[in-house]
Amino acid sequence: MGWLVLAIAMARFYMQKGTYKGIYKTIQKTLKFFQTFAVLEVVHCAVGIVRTSVLVTGVQVSSRIFMVWLITHSIKQIQNEESVILFLVVWTVTEITRYSFYTFSLLNHLPYFIKWARYNFFIILYPVGVVGELLTIYAALPYVKKTGIFSLRLPNKYNVSFDYYYFLIIVMASYIPLFPQLYFHMLRQRRKVLHGEVIVEKDD
Repeated sequence: MGWLVLAIAMARFYMQKGTYKGIYKTIQKTLKFFQTFAVLEVVHCAVGIVRTSVLVTGVQVSSRIFMVWLITHSIKQIQNEESVILFLVVWTVTEITRYSFYTFSLLNHLPYFIKWARYNFFIILYPVGVVGELLTIYAALPYVKKTGIFSLRLPNKYNVSFDYYYFLIIVMASYIPLFPQLYFHMLRQRRKVLHGEVIVEKDD
């Protein structure tokens, strides 16, 4: 329901204003609320309410919370970047599809199109979403370097230093090993669900 509200809000804004600039400011409170409470999904996986990988869900949820709070919320200069709208649209379509799948499954009345969409849309949406996230982080780098936000310089009473600018570069680099793992995990699930393949996976 939350992501459907976001979709309607974004579509209405664009139809009224004729531009994507300002969309994030309009929907940011709703986005922060629903994406932050997505941490409950990790709990649901852990206790078995939702039958999916705790590790995969944890990585996805934490990366999104990171994007929402430590990138777009904290660095307001990038909120009108096209890349922000890109990953927001991808997230919204992905979550509406996913929650539709879960809802109809619980009702024991799953239309084939919803099942098909759940295990096919991601083929395009995942890579596009990753591109949006990476471009957004990249756009944030000059502002992070200039302002020193979240960085800790020496000397200080803790005698430690932390540079958020280089941390973000490391985060961007981490997509290289992590994204293929998540993507191929979904491809394996797709083969299993849509084609009935029996796939033995290692424990996460």
